[in-house]
Amino acid sequence: MTPSDGAVQHTSRPIVTGSTVIGVKYSGGVLIAADTLCSYGSTARFKDVCRLKIVGDNSLLGAGGEYSDFQKLSNMIDELYEEDACFDDGASMGPKEWASYITRIEYQNRSKMNPLWCSLVFAGKKNGKTNLSYIDLHGTFFETDSYVATGLGAYMAIPLLRTSWSENMSLDEAKEVVKESLKICFYRDCRASNRIQFGLCTDDGVTIEEPIELEHYWGHEAWNKPKLHASTAATW
Repeated sequence: MTPSDGAVQHTSRPIVTGSTVIGVKYSGGVLIAADTLCSYGSTARFKDVCRLKIVGDNSLLGAGGEYSDFQKLSNMIDELYEEDACFDDGASMGPKEWASYITRIEYQNRSKMNPLWCSLVFAGKKNGKTNLSYIDLHGTFFETDSYVATGLGAYMAIPLLRTSWSENMSLDEAKEVVKESLKICFYRDCRASNRIQFGLCTDDGVTIEEPIELEHYWGHEAWNKPKLHASTAATW
């Protein structure tokens, strides 16, 4: 049965999706990283997509899940930023205000049974204070003082971050940990890519860096001959 022209249609499942996003606090600010792949189903269709967005003057957003919903959310953020700038009153929204606004958008759409199908990592730094939080498609929000990951990274990357992260780590150390985490996801997630992108929130502002490619190696004997040591070893 096909719906009539006047029927209300809701998002039932995501189509073009992005995978893991990782956020990490370090000594100088907050870092967000994601790969540049958007998959059409399980097909690696769009390989040069930026899943990071600068929000306002001092915040950064990274998105996994349905990319078109992320685009809609991005447009709503831009509209509010322009509206806020038109007041020209010297005040601007900070990371906490933007995170609250995005959470309310997600919850409103969820309550209408038409969620924006995204898992979001939100970061910011204002007046020397860093913020790192997670927002899901239901409008669930939590803030963390350490690290967060979405998608398969919530299962694969978090254990590595748990053992490697420290609050005094430098930017280079944070990048190395995140690179290793995303490499683990790349090896095990068919919707992940080795082409990744970093976004930074520091005292100097918010920047999104150019994509880089992770080095990888597929010649491990246990991968090429999985039954060779089946009784004594695992490929994981």
